[in-house]
Amino acid sequence: MENKQNPNHGEEKMTNQQGHAVTDNQNVRTVGDRGPTTLENYDFLEKISHFDREKIPERIVHARGTGAHGYFQSYGTVNGEPISKYTRAKVFTNTEVQTPVFVRFSTVVHGKHSPETLRDPRGFAIKFYTEDGNWDLVGNNLKIFFIRDPLKFPDMIHAFRPDPVTNYQNLERMFDFVSQSPEALHMVTFVFSPWGIPATYRHMQGSGVHTYKWVNEEGKAVLVKYHWEPVQGIKNLTQDEATEIQGKNFNHATQDLYEAIEKGDYPEWELYVQIMEDGEHPELDYDPLDATKLWYKEDYPWHKVGKMVLNRNPENFHAEVEQSAFGTGVLVDGLDFSDDKLLQGRTYSYSDTQRYRVGANYLQLPINRPHHRVATNQTGGQMDFRQDYGDFKNPHVDYEPSIIGGLKEDKNPGVEHEPYVEGNLQRKAISRENNYGQAGETYRRLSDWEKDDLIKNLVSALSGCRKEIQDQMIQHFYQCDNDYGKRVEDGLKMAMKSNKEMMEDAVQEAGAMGHPSDPY
Repeated sequence: MENKQNPNHGEEKMTNQQGHAVTDNQNVRTVGDRGPTTLENYDFLEKISHFDREKIPERIVHARGTGAHGYFQSYGTVNGEPISKYTRAKVFTNTEVQTPVFVRFSTVVHGKHSPETLRDPRGFAIKFYTEDGNWDLVGNNLKIFFIRDPLKFPDMIHAFRPDPVTNYQNLERMFDFVSQSPEALHMVTFVFSPWGIPATYRHMQGSGVHTYKWVNEEGKAVLVKYHWEPVQGIKNLTQDEATEIQGKNFNHATQDLYEAIEKGDYPEWELYVQIMEDGEHPELDYDPLDATKLWYKEDYPWHKVGKMVLNRNPENFHAEVEQSAFGTGVLVDGLDFSDDKLLQGRTYSYSDTQRYRVGANYLQLPINRPHHRVATNQTGGQMDFRQDYGDFKNPHVDYEPSIIGGLKEDKNPGVEHEPYVEGNLQRKAISRENNYGQAGETYRRLSDWEKDDLIKNLVSALSGCRKEIQDQMIQHFYQCDNDYGKRVEDGLKMAMKSNKEMMEDAVQEAGAMGHPSDPY
């Protein structure tokens, strides 16, 4: 019997690659609206796994970067109390050790050889080679992010990248996405202000962005956020300043970091933490696990807990910087995850993309290898070049448990942290989104020159967008702050009027300015 079904019926409806209807492309499935994600998030896993494999061989995001070696040393206290009250992680409790680190700075969206003056968040990733193995703290310079749910990450990056047909950057794509994702307004406010173009890597802040946990010996946990403050001070650029620099040197930030270290002017950052009791905190008008939100200093003070010094340049860019691989899931004992959905999504994605980009055995490379001994039954795969298979066990036994010489489980150095989780499995946004409050507060806290540059940059970017996107963005800005919305709206009116007048003038001038030529 002939199949009468129209194969194009409903073609605008989204499906996954199995042809299954996608009924919610905004939220991963969690225990309750703010609980941990579950492994059977098939749509998310398929989407993010494909995204991780889109490009070769440069990174999917953070392709343009540089790095340096150095050390971190803990001060051992938090607000005058022993740090062991909050965490048993030796990287913090052992103040006698200078923990080796490798830091990679980067831009996010643009390609490997893009100018370092482009408006973009900056990656700030640190690999700590601790006595308990590696710890990766993978964040950026702006302390927050555009989205709060990992299911939206591939869409966000696609929207921010060049048009897939023309391959040129079209900011209308970005604002099309942002206009339908109001949680991004806070990050947009930062990115289009001078904070979106740090003067150099040495003069920018860093942050873990996400809420993590510290766990002490009793297994008790607190929520924690990490902040890196440059001892050199913070310096940002206006768009005009960045344009001038780009015309002279598009590698200025890489060159600045390399030359400073070469001449012994070692950059330093001090690490601060904010601590909050674990829980939902209904007294706040935002969810403390929301990656689009700040914890304000006046509510949750910053406590200085250590310093980082970068004192050695890489000897080979490819071997050390390009092949360095980080992941948010790389934590040591005493450090733990929160239920931040975006953090949990990144924890799968980041290590997965490294296995694809660098290879299944990327952790055997010197830049990624822990300084702590490695004894594992995970073997094989391309470029497996270990030769210590029998050093810690019977080489014939590549499984556990075993009574004939295999590896044994280690003793837990403290009480396991066991948070209680209860709730329906659901695909649902968090209950306290408050998409506009902090964006407006950030706008009001900017200095006058930062506000001026923010408005100028937004007007310039939005003036090339179609009117419905402009109108939607203006509505969002008004909800953030009335002055914010009005200045963007007025600026766009002037810009559109000016563009129309220039186009009309050009038509008249073309004939008047043309030079006659003889035929040939």
